Amino acid sequence: MGSDCEVTLVGSDEAGLLAGAQQLVEDLEQRWSRFRPDSTLCSLNAGAGTDVVVDRETADLVGLALDAWAATGGRFDPSVLDALEAIGYRRSFEQAPVVPGVAAAAPAPGMGGVRIDPVAASVRLPVGVRLDLGGIGKGRAADLVVAHLVERAVAGVCVDLGGDVRVAGVPPHGAGAWAVAVDDPLDPGEDLAVVHLLDGAVTTSSRLRRRWPTAAGEEAHHLVDPGTGRPAASGLVSVTVVSAGAAWGEVHAKAALVAGPDAGAGLLDGAGLAGLLVTDDGEVLRAGGIDHFCESTVRDRAGGRREQAR
Repeated sequence: MGSDCEVTLVGSDEAGLLAGAQQLVEDLEQRWSRFRPDSTLCSLNAGAGTDVVVDRETADLVGLALDAWAATGGRFDPSVLDALEAIGYRRSFEQAPVVPGVAAAAPAPGMGGVRIDPVAASVRLPVGVRLDLGGIGKGRAADLVVAHLVERAVAGVCVDLGGDVRVAGVPPHGAGAWAVAVDDPLDPGEDLAVVHLLDGAVTTSSRLRRRWPTAAGEEAHHLVDPGTGRPAASGLVSVTVVSAGAAWGEVHAKAALVAGPDAGAGLLDGAGLAGLLVTDDGEVLRAGGIDHFCESTVRDRAGGRREQAR
């Protein structure tokens, strides 16, 4: 999934469980990657205008993406694939993106015309709509791997798929809660905060992780504003969300980053989610009930890291 994937088990050293988790991640990658021509997603995109029968997990994921699009007022919108490709993100990032000039901006077509038949497990995309399920797919994969392992009676589990972290069950070493470090986007390798939770997810969306220069001399990144079709320039560099599930947290982190500081914090509050929003100048905004999870652990780095409750 273009990311490092790590699974930690508590109360079990059975190698078969880890092998099964690895195989599940690989299976989901094969279904949901836009970089594999034979993936289920690529077949779905190629079949726009027709009913395409997919597997149950893929139909559920598209349904979740449709719900997330509606819940975020369109700020999370997987129909941005054409815009992503136009600005150069056509191959898996570790293979180095193409760097053309940024194409003329065009808003994403949106998810309004997507139709799902849950009985037949089929999806119909309108002609002209192609989906990128990367972020929500990674979060959903973390949720599914945790569920897979919990069903096999592990005492505790932590799944980290490229920064989308989902935990459940007994924490390691007799701790009272799982401790999930959040990287400082403006000082990589240092902790911005440490989130403590018993069961749930910590997801971060950052415009500094995947970025590249274009032939026109501009900097592009992979978080596209659906309203403009261009890389988001909202005044935020990252958003971290604490939520029950990694998929739902992932989409709200991305939507809040696109929305900007005030609207993004309001979006998280309205969704009943806790979060940390980091502005371009290093200010840390605290949204929802984030103090319940990390209290005053946000690092006050030299130079004046400001914190503000929202």
